[in-house]
Amino acid sequence: MDAAPEGFGGAMPVDPHALGALLADQAGVEGRHVIVADVDGEHRLWLRDPEPGRPLAAIIPLDKDFVTRMASLMRFHRALFGKPPGPPPRGWRLTDYRLARLRAMLRALDLRQSGATYRQIAAALGRGEAASLSATEWKISAARSFVVRLVRDGTAIMNGDYRKLLRIR
Repeated sequence: MDAAPEGFGGAMPVDPHALGALLADQAGVEGRHVIVADVDGEHRLWLRDPEPGRPLAAIIPLDKDFVTRMASLMRFHRALFGKPPGPPPRGWRLTDYRLARLRAMLRALDLRQSGATYRQIAAALGRGEAASLSATEWKISAARSFVVRLVRDGTAIMNGDYRKLLRIR
């Protein structure tokens, strides 16, 4: 959020303290980052204008995360006007399967960056049969394909693709 442009008299200031308990409130050179607690799902705000009390406007980039940002903004708007914001959109919460895959991805990526081979990573992730496979069998094994995908996806997330975890599916 940033200062509302001239001519938007209906814009109002936002006091994060009035919205609920603050889970985080960090000011820096690029503005103020605030996380407001909510029973159904927290609200994350980036207040670019550090001057309190000024009317604000939401800035929504027209990018591949537009729909997700708008859904989040609509929840925040309802909370701002004292209405129940409702639960976050379906798909935001990670399923047990996705959480387990993320953990495996991070572990595989960490091992790979520490110099482990794909075969060593497979063994560390519970695919012990990988150690006993011949070179030819290893090349076409499901365990190798699994580990390669984990490292590839983990690398993508590390390099900025983590936002897709939040995208509405």
